[in-house]
Amino acid sequence: MTIRLTTIFALCFTALVALVSATPTLVARDVWDPEILTPNAYTVWLTGQKYNVTWNTADAPVNITNPIGTVVLGKDRIQNQGVLASNFSITLGSIEITVPEDLEPGFDYFIVLYGDSGNASPQFTIL
Repeated sequence: MTIRLTTIFALCFTALVALVSATPTLVARDVWDPEILTPNAYTVWLTGQKYNVTWNTADAPVNITNPIGTVVLGKDRIQNQGVLASNFSITLGSIEITVPEDLEPGFDYFIVLYGDSGNASPQFTIL
């Protein structure tokens, strides 16, 4: 029994078409780390007060890998001062936070916006 080369080619081609058709469609997703607009290097916050953390959403991709945001307060290059806001859409462009009352005054605080990626603000002052 001989199998022709055209028969082998036809079987391989059919198997390839079936494999390609069974592959799920992938959605392109992008990593996005928006620029934090406020607080900035000129910002002064007072403990116990409410402020808005804002970021630029103009360059947001259509498909964001992780659109759920968290804002963390850091001091002296360490991000362990606490979560200020969480479980919000990073496409909002801002979130209101309350500065904890038990913070010591300092000129080296910063905000990190987590979601799709982490992006830190410049250092600013809390009194």
